[in-house]
Amino acid sequence: MAESVRSDGKGNDSIENLIAARKSLKLSLEKSKSLGFALEKAGPRLDEMKERLPSLEAAVRPIRADKEALDAAGGHINRAIGPAAAVLKVFDAVHGLEKSLLSDPRNDLPGYLAVLKRLQEALRFLGDNCGLAIQWLEDIVEYLEDNIMADERHLLNLKKSLKGLRELESDDDRAHLDGGLLNAALDKLEGEFRQLLTEHSVPLPMSSSSTLGEQAVIAPSPLPVSVIHKLQAVLGRLRTNNRLEKCISIYVEVRSSNVRASLRALDLDYLEISIAEFNDVQSIEGYIAQWGKHLEFAVKHLFEAEYKLCNDVFERIGLDVWMGCFSKIAAQAGILAFLQFGKTVTESKKDPIKLLKLLDIFASLNKLRLDFNRLFGGAACIEIQNLTRDLIKRVIDGAAEIFWELLVQVELQRQIPPPPDGNVPILVSIITEYCNKLLGDNYKPILSQVLVIHRSWKHEKFQERILVGEVLNIIKAIELNLETWTKAYEDAILSNLFAMNNHYHLSKHLKGTKVGDLLGDYWFREHEQYKDYYAAIFLRDSWGKLPGHLSREGLILFSGGRATARDLVKKRLKTFNEAFDEMYKKQSSWVVPDRDLREKICHQIVQAVVPIYRSYMQNYGPLVEQDGSSNKYAKYSVQTLEQMLSSLFLPKPGRYASFKGRQLSDKFSVADLRRTTSAVV
Repeated sequence: MAESVRSDGKGNDSIENLIAARKSLKLSLEKSKSLGFALEKAGPRLDEMKERLPSLEAAVRPIRADKEALDAAGGHINRAIGPAAAVLKVFDAVHGLEKSLLSDPRNDLPGYLAVLKRLQEALRFLGDNCGLAIQWLEDIVEYLEDNIMADERHLLNLKKSLKGLRELESDDDRAHLDGGLLNAALDKLEGEFRQLLTEHSVPLPMSSSSTLGEQAVIAPSPLPVSVIHKLQAVLGRLRTNNRLEKCISIYVEVRSSNVRASLRALDLDYLEISIAEFNDVQSIEGYIAQWGKHLEFAVKHLFEAEYKLCNDVFERIGLDVWMGCFSKIAAQAGILAFLQFGKTVTESKKDPIKLLKLLDIFASLNKLRLDFNRLFGGAACIEIQNLTRDLIKRVIDGAAEIFWELLVQVELQRQIPPPPDGNVPILVSIITEYCNKLLGDNYKPILSQVLVIHRSWKHEKFQERILVGEVLNIIKAIELNLETWTKAYEDAILSNLFAMNNHYHLSKHLKGTKVGDLLGDYWFREHEQYKDYYAAIFLRDSWGKLPGHLSREGLILFSGGRATARDLVKKRLKTFNEAFDEMYKKQSSWVVPDRDLREKICHQIVQAVVPIYRSYMQNYGPLVEQDGSSNKYAKYSVQTLEQMLSSLFLPKPGRYASFKGRQLSDKFSVADLRRTTSAVV
């Protein structure tokens, strides 16, 4: 029994052990399961930790670095951060100026210029110190890299940024430093410079071109002093930023436009005329007279004012600058057009009237000589100087050439037939008028000066007696021409009329002149006698013969002789009418150009014919008036006859003097003598 008990006891222990083992296994399984879940959750965290290990390693790298390197790193960093921080501070200040500099300078120009000056100082600081700051930053990066004290990726980014900064810093265009703010501000200043000039550039008021010569006062500076000071201030700031040429360009554009506007009121279209647009100087004679007045006005009033203003505005910059500026204004405003017109005149065909016009041009230029030398004497005005010198040489050469050829051309005209109407040849009229003018008070000093200069170029001397002698030789040549032409007429009566006209012309138009004083009283008495002589011969051989046809011989009335007397009267009136008609028809085309001489000679003709005709008709007219064919014999009434004779020798309308005609020289052309002065008187 005891064994049974023992056996039962062992059995119970085995069961308990099994139960315990089961529990233990169950617990182990639960722990394994929990551990599996825990491991499953730990996997991603381990991966995350693995990824963070390099950055953690880099973060703790300075701890692993050499102690001396770590101690020195602080100083390096502080030295690099100081300049960089100063640069950043100034850079922030630059952007703080943006609002002021983008506003209108007109609101406060001095304040605007002050702000712009601060901007330039800031940019100058940035330009001087950016490189230093970048260098210090590059040094600290290199130090960190050498001592393995920073993450390579961070160092790479820093290097890339510093490289970009270095490239910008080495670029000459510093607009990168301010984002283009300086250029924008300078553009606004240029606009203000232009606006100041435009608003205060007003064309000079013109009352009329006829009063130009009376304006002797030089125009004052056309801009107020306050505006000039503003222009100088703006100019100074723009000049420091290499914008001087742009300022000059604006100034020249505005001021030259203003001068052109002033000149437009003078109607200067004639300055653009070309040689092809006119035949000779006579066709533009009026323009040449205007040219002298307009040139004087432009020089003394417009260019003088611009010269002074250029000096006022640009005086602080230098003589070369403002003289160059003035030169451009003068050239663009029209001085070259004035000189070109003068050159065009010198290139035109040579004829007598051109001599006086060339002398007029020389007188105008000579009058302005001191002004030209002062205004256009600088090196910047070399083009104007060259054109002026060339014009003066052309004028002097042309005038001298025409003058010395006058005598030759007068002699050459001797071979041309005289005028068919007995008029004064235009050569005689023009040359006598020219000789008067050339020795007159207006032209003699000018011509003498021209001839002195012309001869000096040839290293020859000139004396006044040479000029006087040449003029007198021309008058003598005219006299020889008249003698030759008088003999050239086939009709002796027309020859006498021609001689009367021309001797009277010479006497009348030279008396009381400088030429006349040189010729003397005897010369005038001689020509007066010739005039009277030829007038008497003309009257005797032409109209003086008409009264002879009205003879009273055989007309004594007696009983039974009335029919015979009527026949004689008819015959003699018919003969008179035929002679009168023939003579009147022929002489109706003849001319006496001088009114006084014409009226005198017509009066003499009337006195020679009309009284005898009146008496004859009073006594014997009734014999034919009762006849049915009375109109055939009593053809003219006394009043009609007197009117017809009084209207003889009138100049023909529409006949104008001209210098076009036969050209006898390749260098010089003179009028055909068949062209007369009929319409000039």
